[in-house]
Amino acid sequence: MTMRIEHDLLGDREVPAEAYYGIHTLRALENFPITGIPLSVHPDMVSALAAVKQAAARANADLGILSPEHAAAIEQACKEIRAGRFTDQFVVDVIQGGAGTSSNMNANEVVANRALEILGGERGQYQFLHPLEHVNMSQSTNDVYPTAIKIGLQGAVTRLRGAMDELAGAFAEKAAEFSHVLKVGRTQLQDAVPMTLGQEIVTFAVMIKEDSQRLEEAARLISEINLGGTAIGTGLNAHPEYARRVREHLVSITGLDISTASDLIEATQDVGAFVQLSGVLKRTAVKLSKICNDLRLLSSGPRAGLGEINLPAVQAGSSIMPGKVNPVIPEVVNQIAYRVVGNDLTITMAAEAGQLQLNAFEPVIAHSLFETAELLTRGCTVLRERCVIGITANVEHLERTVAASIGVVTALNPYIGYTAATELAADALASGRTVVELVLERGLLGREDLDAIMEPANLARTAIVSAPDFDPLVPST
Repeated sequence: MTMRIEHDLLGDREVPAEAYYGIHTLRALENFPITGIPLSVHPDMVSALAAVKQAAARANADLGILSPEHAAAIEQACKEIRAGRFTDQFVVDVIQGGAGTSSNMNANEVVANRALEILGGERGQYQFLHPLEHVNMSQSTNDVYPTAIKIGLQGAVTRLRGAMDELAGAFAEKAAEFSHVLKVGRTQLQDAVPMTLGQEIVTFAVMIKEDSQRLEEAARLISEINLGGTAIGTGLNAHPEYARRVREHLVSITGLDISTASDLIEATQDVGAFVQLSGVLKRTAVKLSKICNDLRLLSSGPRAGLGEINLPAVQAGSSIMPGKVNPVIPEVVNQIAYRVVGNDLTITMAAEAGQLQLNAFEPVIAHSLFETAELLTRGCTVLRERCVIGITANVEHLERTVAASIGVVTALNPYIGYTAATELAADALASGRTVVELVLERGLLGREDLDAIMEPANLARTAIVSAPDFDPLVPST
């Protein structure tokens, strides 16, 4: 392998000549063989780092402290990275010591070496354009890294909300399909009053849509950045106008509504917005898992369980039991939820461990948040495509369970009283006969009145408990 020689404060090292990264990245590769997961696994973060470097180059050129030639080369390199080129050169481990310094160094070196090529030079000729002197001008890892995390997460959250809205829409469509299918409701796994299968399923759409809206709110909290604060928030080594100008350029480059924190020292050490976002992501995961638990229960059987709905058969369920099919899609989403809850705990502990003017543990916070958002996005997509849109109802079975249900006696309370209804329920349960049979036999109500009370629309109160106050089929704004 052809090598080139690079130098840092620890001495000289050989770096692969074809690599766009340099000596600082090389040392990070040696120091942090932790997960085996490179930074490139989070392309949103890579693109965000390039956006920050591009905005910084523009701001420094505006202020006359970076030459137009250097600024143009850096900007072109950053545009190429943001377009997807050189992502594979972001090789440092996602979990690293140094508060993200290795990730920032990796970005500086890739941008610098590509910019050198644009200027007609060769990789490693830092006397012409330097990763730290030029690409990192007016910056510190401590304002670049958290800013990039927040920018990258905006894209990740947007994709997740899109997947959630589509999943909510799929549930809403399925609810409309089952809007007139009567079934027995359950509380504490015991028979309760009747409802429609549509009413049961539309709640899933409502739950998911609500969480999408909460994510939108949480995303606003990560739009405040500390870029321009440099090392601890005082802005040392940055022009007084730099923070304002770099924010303006970052808005132009990303199209995001970004604001600069009013207190950069506070913003440099505070990771509360990440904790807030993680909490909402955990909420989303917990509710998705609850929905999947319900799908598994409702489809349990096919003969010895509830057997009210059928989930699509997507693979064989057993290596020993022929014909067995398992609810593997809800199961995988359950497992995603468990991972998300674990990531939230990791983020909580990392946030609590921050000390004085900096939180050194933002790399694990960043990795956990990006992983969580990606897992949830894929989980929502798979759940919709491989499960929800193929759900069918066992209508005849549901009709039989409603007819045999003791819970329908609740609808008679206003007409025969709670005491009489209780006796009726006990007799029906003991005898195995239906509530309707016993009411008619005892002359408690006439057939016409009883039929009116037992109308599906009346039992399920569909005129009252109808559609949610928003349309789950319409994407959130």
